Amino acid sequence: MQTIKTANPEVPPNTGGPIDWFKKFMAILAVINLLLVGFDSSYIPLRDIYFQQLPPVVIAYDQVKGIEPHPETEKYLQTVHQLTLELQQPQSSLETPQVENLLESLRHESEGMLNENPFMAAGKFGTFAKIQRRMRQHLGTEYASEAFQTFWTSSYLSTHNLSQELNFFQSQINPLIASNYFRNVDEIGQVVDEFWRIDIFFMCLFGLEFLLRTFFRHRRVSGLRWIDAMLRRWYDVLLFLPFWRGLRVIPVAVRLQQSELFNFDRILVQMTHEPAARLADRLSRFVMVRFINQAQDSIREGTAAQSLLNPQAAIDLNNVNEIEVITDRLLELTIYKVLPQIKPELEAVLHHSIEGAFKDSGVYQSLKSLPGLGNLPTDFTEQMASSLAQTTVTVLETSYADVEGRVLFDRLSQQFNQAFRKALGDRKTQEEIQILLTDFLEELKLNYVVKSTHSDPEATLAEIENLYQPEEPPSLPSVQ
Repeated sequence: MQTIKTANPEVPPNTGGPIDWFKKFMAILAVINLLLVGFDSSYIPLRDIYFQQLPPVVIAYDQVKGIEPHPETEKYLQTVHQLTLELQQPQSSLETPQVENLLESLRHESEGMLNENPFMAAGKFGTFAKIQRRMRQHLGTEYASEAFQTFWTSSYLSTHNLSQELNFFQSQINPLIASNYFRNVDEIGQVVDEFWRIDIFFMCLFGLEFLLRTFFRHRRVSGLRWIDAMLRRWYDVLLFLPFWRGLRVIPVAVRLQQSELFNFDRILVQMTHEPAARLADRLSRFVMVRFINQAQDSIREGTAAQSLLNPQAAIDLNNVNEIEVITDRLLELTIYKVLPQIKPELEAVLHHSIEGAFKDSGVYQSLKSLPGLGNLPTDFTEQMASSLAQTTVTVLETSYADVEGRVLFDRLSQQFNQAFRKALGDRKTQEEIQILLTDFLEELKLNYVVKSTHSDPEATLAEIENLYQPEEPPSLPSVQ
């Protein structure tokens, strides 16, 4: 396997140098590009809202999407505009020939608009239905065609407030008709979309940056192939793909996090709280069961016993017999730390043993019955127990500290290990221990899995999060 070594394994601190500012600059450009992509994706569905709130933007961006005013509805609005201008003349009235001609044209165009439905090409069925509904409600008719034919007559406009009627049409109907459009189609039958002319600048920029990042990472990390360097920043490819533009939110979020312009840690923690808890719970159970199964297999196959009985066959990483070192350390702790602390209990055990041995002998009973010597056996037993305990501790400490005594201890340890391994080498003993250990691990596995299903993984995750929360310093008492 090829080893990859970094030239400088230590990550330099963030000092706000040129590289840091370059990351921030590219992250801001990525955000701008993502906003443009979002605006472009929402332009067609939300064009009516943009048309009402940002008319100059719509007029400019319609060219990018290949949108033009629909000829039929545009002609209809021009006729309405001519009628409005004609009625605003000082000497004009509803009975003039020019007004009558315009009203007749509007009735004819209204009939054609209702029959041909020019809103269908843009998919604005809701707008077309809203126009018909508003006209029916305003005129109180059952059909939209009847409402339009009645509205554009001199008799209706003369019997109603002309200014109010025209204002109604200008405010309620005109914007809906004006929102209709016609979208051009190219030679292969696809609707015209020139957004790529805007996006190509960002695509080229991020593509060049991706190649430069790959080149410098390849130079900085020895043994790292180009394809591996590219895969480490795979998400940056989404920034210069001409399709799936919505996925650019992934590299943008990563860049904002890396440049420290925005911190997504808290958001990610909250978003992944429950899934992470469930996954961690299942993963911990999987690891536990997998470990126990491997231990059972090792015991059944005899590899565990073989590694214990023949440690030379095992892999040694540091030329150190860890078992001997651990045994030596435990022995040292026992002699210097444990035995001095349990000396009173050791004296009590020795006193009990010696006293029991004396009671079984006839000498003890004879001394007990002699006048003035009744307490002699008890005093002798206590002194002997104390002396034996002190002597045992002192001898062990002295022998372990002495070079020759240490050699004897090592020889004792080696003989003990050899005798222990020889005893474990018995086939019957191995089979019995293997069965017991396998059953114990099986019980442990079943108990662990069953009990873990009754625990709440979210509560466990919350407890872990509390461990990492910094403790608040105690507040100073207020001075009264």
